[in-house]
Amino acid sequence: MERNKKADISTLNQRLDVFLVQTEEEPYVLPENWCWVRQRLVCSLSDGEKRNDLTGPYFEVRYLRGKKEKKLVNSGKYIKKGTRVILVDGENSGEIFTVPEDGYMGSTFKVLKISDNITDEYLLLFITSKKDLYKNNKKGSAIPHLNKELFFSMPFPLPPVSEQERIVKIVKSIFSKLDKAIENVYNVLESFEKRKDIILQKAFCGQLTEKWRKNHNIELEDWKVKTLIDVATLQTGVMKGKHNTGETVQLPYLRVANVQDGFLDLEEIKEIEIEVGKVSRYLLRKGDVLFTEGGDFDKLGRGTVWEEQIPNCLHQNHIFVVRPDEGILNPYFLSYQAGSKYGKDYFLRCSKQTTNLASINSTQLKEFPVKVPPMLEQLEIVALINYLVDIENRAKDVILRVIEHIDIIKKAILHQAFCGQLGTNNPNEESAYSLIIKILSEEDNIKPKRNVAVISKEIYEMSLTAIEALQKFGRLTPEELKGKTKLDIDEFYLQIKELIENSIIIEIRNGNKVYLEAVDNANR
Repeated sequence: MERNKKADISTLNQRLDVFLVQTEEEPYVLPENWCWVRQRLVCSLSDGEKRNDLTGPYFEVRYLRGKKEKKLVNSGKYIKKGTRVILVDGENSGEIFTVPEDGYMGSTFKVLKISDNITDEYLLLFITSKKDLYKNNKKGSAIPHLNKELFFSMPFPLPPVSEQERIVKIVKSIFSKLDKAIENVYNVLESFEKRKDIILQKAFCGQLTEKWRKNHNIELEDWKVKTLIDVATLQTGVMKGKHNTGETVQLPYLRVANVQDGFLDLEEIKEIEIEVGKVSRYLLRKGDVLFTEGGDFDKLGRGTVWEEQIPNCLHQNHIFVVRPDEGILNPYFLSYQAGSKYGKDYFLRCSKQTTNLASINSTQLKEFPVKVPPMLEQLEIVALINYLVDIENRAKDVILRVIEHIDIIKKAILHQAFCGQLGTNNPNEESAYSLIIKILSEEDNIKPKRNVAVISKEIYEMSLTAIEALQKFGRLTPEELKGKTKLDIDEFYLQIKELIENSIIIEIRNGNKVYLEAVDNANR
């Protein structure tokens, strides 16, 4: 009996070495009754229950964000309402969702299981605070995914449970007020867009320059309505991948992504190979108005004036170039008109539409009924719009800085929370070290018991060999463990990777050396 007790103590000490953060690795000093632990102590990642006997929604990112309709399936990884899932694949790896009902988990998710001894909201706040770190340290180039090694080894500031609850309460209270402020700010931003729409609407029904016309003896009847092709020429773009037969040259070109509503995004410009003799046909000129063929409904037909920001620049075939007749139609006047409700309504009416996309062709663009006032009034309208929109944009910039400032405030509050600087910590409460012992001592640890049935036969047999070796010899380097198996080098490391990901064995770093150790040998 005494011997077993000593063995248990030894095992516990070994596990403490795995989960505790060494003093030299502690990011900063915590209150005395807090502890630094590895995040793997308080949470784990797992799959849902495999089922094929129930019908339920399929939880993918766009659905959980409210951007896609519900899709029903009858097989997959089944999870219950309220389950927390974490995105492990894709650009936003590390993002956490709570599923609204019973259903099936998407392939890009894992179930985030949190220890019963930890306040869920406290851990979620901490993970959320590290979202930029996870995003910037993703693995994989083709399909980026969560760096699980970083996730599980992350130093986690563990306070007593009562302190966790106090921190959550005060942070939620402050964040609620800040979120209300952000909501108000976004309402103001929305009002900016509405005011811009009103400005454009007044401009193209003649209200904006009503007084100006009286002062210049011009009548509204002087306005003409002409099809676009009567007052401009239209140019289609170069097709990517087209076979070239003559001498070629590499030149920059605009894609749909570069052409936004009223401005150009030139952060990423690609080049295309084109025959020298065809360059002039697709070359952009200052004053050209760029129209997109299609995309999301709100981006349909967006027009932007080219100001020769890039020399010798071409455009792809999904961008139409409209070149207004000089002295008849001002390019900025045309661009603003296309972006007004009048222009957008036209493009939407004549577009070809699918579920979330819309497109127009060159014929429909040519037939756009353009309102054409006298040139002097066009210039006056453009000047007035520029003036009014500039005022709105400057106010908008101030509002956007407010949003950025609120985000900075949130990050600062979270930093204070995880440093124990919110003024809520009680130094007389039982140390978090006791909480660690409790977590490690419980029979039902947060690490899910591995279902052998879901591991391939080869992996399972190899895992037994590895665990037996680690039990007999203690911690081993990968090279030492390799010598205890009969696997070739490539297969060995592939299988070791899967064993680590499935929490069957863990990595322990000591200086520049890496060791492997079986997890919870007594339960395996």
